[in-house]
Amino acid sequence: MKRHDRRRLLGRYSLAACLAVCAAQFAQAQTAPAAKPSKDTTVSEVVVTASRADLLTKAATASQGSVTRKEVELRPVYRIGQVYESLPGLVVTVHSGEGKANQYLLRGFNLDHGTDFASFIDGMPINRPTNTHGQGYSDQNFIMPEIIASLDYTKGPYYAAVGDFGAVGSAHVRLIDDLPNQASASIGTLRDDDLYLGGTQHFDSDDRVWEAVELGHMDGPWSPPSNFNKINAAARFSHGTDADGFSLTGMYYNSAGHLETDQSIYAVDEGLIGRYGTLDSSDGSRSERYSVSGHYGATGDGWRFSSNAYAIHSTMTLWNDFTHYLFDPIEGDQEQQDETRDTFGGDAAFTLTHDFGATRSDTTIGLQDRFDSVYIDRRHTHDRVALAYCELANVAGTAATPYAAVNGACSADQVRLNDLGVYIENTTHWTSWLRTILGLREEDYQASDHSLTLASRQSGGQTLLQPKGSIVFGPWAKTELYVSAGRGFHSDDVRGVFETVPLEGIQNLAVKTPFLAPATGEEVGLRTDIVPKVQVQVAVFQEDFSSELAYDQDQGEDQASAPSRRQGVEFSAEYRPISWIEMNTDLAFSKARYNASPAELAAFGLGGDFIANAPSFIGSFGVLVDNLGPWFGGLQWRDLGPYPVLDGQQYPQDKGYSEVNLDTGYKVNPRLKIQVGVYNLLNERANAAAYYYTSRLVPTGPEVTGLQVHPLEPISARLTVTATF
Repeated sequence: MKRHDRRRLLGRYSLAACLAVCAAQFAQAQTAPAAKPSKDTTVSEVVVTASRADLLTKAATASQGSVTRKEVELRPVYRIGQVYESLPGLVVTVHSGEGKANQYLLRGFNLDHGTDFASFIDGMPINRPTNTHGQGYSDQNFIMPEIIASLDYTKGPYYAAVGDFGAVGSAHVRLIDDLPNQASASIGTLRDDDLYLGGTQHFDSDDRVWEAVELGHMDGPWSPPSNFNKINAAARFSHGTDADGFSLTGMYYNSAGHLETDQSIYAVDEGLIGRYGTLDSSDGSRSERYSVSGHYGATGDGWRFSSNAYAIHSTMTLWNDFTHYLFDPIEGDQEQQDETRDTFGGDAAFTLTHDFGATRSDTTIGLQDRFDSVYIDRRHTHDRVALAYCELANVAGTAATPYAAVNGACSADQVRLNDLGVYIENTTHWTSWLRTILGLREEDYQASDHSLTLASRQSGGQTLLQPKGSIVFGPWAKTELYVSAGRGFHSDDVRGVFETVPLEGIQNLAVKTPFLAPATGEEVGLRTDIVPKVQVQVAVFQEDFSSELAYDQDQGEDQASAPSRRQGVEFSAEYRPISWIEMNTDLAFSKARYNASPAELAAFGLGGDFIANAPSFIGSFGVLVDNLGPWFGGLQWRDLGPYPVLDGQQYPQDKGYSEVNLDTGYKVNPRLKIQVGVYNLLNERANAAAYYYTSRLVPTGPEVTGLQVHPLEPISARLTVTATF
């Protein structure tokens, strides 16, 4: 029997076994006595289901939510970044391999490696502004799923406490305070192996410390194998609670491996490489990160205070060859991108509660500050060895211009950034059925850039006022209606602002790239629990950006582009018919277009208003099972709809992909459980990411313009054994 046939049978048998057991247990459950209903029917209480918290009477918009630890435990994920797919309408994929940050797609936005999707862990920002590879770069590989307590998310620019990169969406990962004592080992058919050990020591009722360590390895289907290896470690001391207490957390991460950059379809069709091959096997990554963060919180009669501070050191090197021999027909186009970054920051928020008769009002005043000191460079390399010259691309149809590298670098910058945000937000319950959330945020962004290759120094800054607000009607019949509007932003790469690096910033225009690119959004929606055991959220939105960030394949980076607009509708629902099962679905439809005149589009080199890599549909359906006797697990289907791949044009398009992942677990006894995960269960043959650009595949070959793709991994399985002690 062929290998792929064995995998297909494994997937089918695992799914059939899960469904058979579920059906048998369901029939048995129907004969069991029904649980007595709770006497507490207070609608304002946050009721936790297997996947998401019910935020009726709590949320500011219909698209705000909180994912519980239970979903993190039950949801099948192939890689850690897919934990974020618990956010309705978000797809997390890859285009270059495991050692690089994921690709994020939400609300018709291709958020690249994190632009306009702000992610945080333990209060620390994960996005990296003015990154060597992509603005807002967000590598999640340092996170262990076992230490996640919950994931709070927002969508749109409607929240005063969310600043840079959060205009489209944000996610705050909360860390667990009491980590179970357990060890686990997993082994996969794609040579994806993992070892984990963690636990908590209690000193008394208030003081505790937990430690966790993870060793991971992944080869995947690639030729040559990814040989991606990582080590994660974390420790946390906690006293009291988040509301009244403090904590101190340390984290460490180190990884290295090969990268599988998007490859030309032509190279596969002509037999130069296999479907999972690469034209440059020396592409790769190397990363390190360590951090310390602390929290302090206190509450009193009618007030509460929360604060956190952090320090992060990170280094990263990427070797990418996107266009092969297009610009340098002798040594090739591989580039080395280096970054060394120190980040310091923190925030504090004070909330005061007032009662004016029957009217209750909460006012929060907050301050957030972040400082980054970054060294960034780019080098022209062959087989990871730096060359003495660089290639500057000219207009289409002409040869690239070589120029001498300076100390081995094509560009090298020492950048300093400071992002200070001050905000005030008021929530007033005017009546039992009307409340308002009004916020105002002021951003002060300052930056300096010392170009080591141009021997220049520049500095500057920008401020941006951001009003935000929501009106909430209800609840009536366990239903609330929301109307929201607001202003947000993303920062731009300051090398483009100061024009110290070619192809960064707005090209061909007599205007400067701004430090902060504003976005405005409007949204109406509803949230309802009117149907028993069902939660539903619906949102209709529009969002405008003054400057889209577009992917530049020649540099492997983002650059500022034309203004854009997204319009869409999202539907989410969770159904929990009985205690041990939950079904959920998320459907998101969107329309993405450049919002500019023909003359403006032409100035950006665009022949139309379609936005590349902006999907018009994202859908999912999931089933979570827990405490079905000894059985537990999850089934998740995710569909990424078709999208254009040539910026400005509707066609050509990539069809997107549809993927089914399954995780089935069995509790042998209270201290031992076994899980089998099956990924891409139906063995979908599709692209995880696709682009359209020109490359030259061999030194003497012709220029080839067409699809450049990163294929979806084939069906695979992973066995995990976990022991609790």
